[in-house]
Amino acid sequence: MKNLFQKIKQRFNSGHSRSVKARKQILFSFVIKSVSILIGFVFVPLLYHNMGAAEYGIWLTLSSIIVWVSYFDIGLGNGLRNRFAESLARNEHQLARVYVSTTYAGLSIIFAIFFLIFLAVNPFLNWHELLKAPPALEKELNILVVITVALFLVRFTLKLITMILSADQKTAISNLFDPLSNLVALLVILVLIAFSASSLLNLGIVLGAAPVVVLLGASFYFFRTTYKAYRPSFKLIKFEHFKDLTGLGVKFFIIQVTVVIIMSTNNFIITQVSGPEAVASYNIAYKYFGLVLMLFTIITNTYWSAYTEAYIKKDFAWIKRVTGNLVKGWGGILLLLAFLLLIDDWFYRLWVGPEVQISFQLSSITALFIGIYIWYTIFIYFINGTGKITLQLYVSVAVAILNIPISLFFASYLGMGSAGVILGSCVTYLPGAIIAPLQYYRIINGKDSGIWGK
Repeated sequence: MKNLFQKIKQRFNSGHSRSVKARKQILFSFVIKSVSILIGFVFVPLLYHNMGAAEYGIWLTLSSIIVWVSYFDIGLGNGLRNRFAESLARNEHQLARVYVSTTYAGLSIIFAIFFLIFLAVNPFLNWHELLKAPPALEKELNILVVITVALFLVRFTLKLITMILSADQKTAISNLFDPLSNLVALLVILVLIAFSASSLLNLGIVLGAAPVVVLLGASFYFFRTTYKAYRPSFKLIKFEHFKDLTGLGVKFFIIQVTVVIIMSTNNFIITQVSGPEAVASYNIAYKYFGLVLMLFTIITNTYWSAYTEAYIKKDFAWIKRVTGNLVKGWGGILLLLAFLLLIDDWFYRLWVGPEVQISFQLSSITALFIGIYIWYTIFIYFINGTGKITLQLYVSVAVAILNIPISLFFASYLGMGSAGVILGSCVTYLPGAIIAPLQYYRIINGKDSGIWGK
């Protein structure tokens, strides 16, 4: 046993230093994400049974709509990730600090302006009608929306620390904050439930405030220790470098918006077609099969900034080797999805109870979507790392435009309900799943002329 452990350890630490670093980050990320998954699986039945199907569906829809706000950072977060990683690869540490300072300043200004606009517009929005909520929740919802938007804006500004950690290929640490936030929220919510104070408003505030507290503490810690040399400074805010961040960032921003349109509007479509109760069933199925996507994303997200470094240094042999291994892993992913589909009914009953009915049709189409999306991400994370995302931008816009009418066609016209919504996403993501590997092949072989290399 000792010899076997030594062999595994030796194999784990063999190969390119970039690969060894990535393996360690992936291993630690899996451990951290496992804790996050356990907390998340506790959260679903806890919130579902204490809030009820309608209020839980309202919260899911509200939070998915408000997530749209975070994408109005015009892609500055991902722009910082690429520029920071490139600066580190070239040993341009002062420039890296300029990028950090400018990004924090720019994002704070953008979100402050957005919040002022939101406060001016919000009185004219009827949230209980938009979310199909009971009239009794009208006052509570109006308060919750304002608080939740404010907390989300602060949260996504503070979340820049995770981009810096990811750019420095420390994705395991950057993945630590979400489970820690969920753990803090879970403990507070258990206290609220014990004292019979678990209203929609109170639960919403806790779920929004917990990440803000955790990220604020993390930012203070890392900018006083590991990243003291890159700490934001008013003196280093140079908006002439804003173009470097936003030139790439705006493209990321548009792509992010399309992802939000595709993912978040699914909840809204289901609410309109089938009611908020159906949103809960859809999200339970997606969370179950999305577990596979979450785990696979740990790997691909770890390689994003490693791809940037390798591409800057023209280490194409390493890139080919890593991508080839990910493609092989995708075959195993399909088998795992098939297994999860076989035991889905048993797991749903064990997880959230027999009162939640999720059809085999919804489960199978959700599994199909996850399989398509994982194939897509294998190549997209490499493309993101190179910054050659113009083609991805065009494809994403086309997908976003087509997703809503196609999803409505399947869900409403063909009467498939929530299963039709996810089937619409499967159909609209297929072109991207074909184009992304073609672009990868062209870039890696120096044939990325024209739109393929922009």
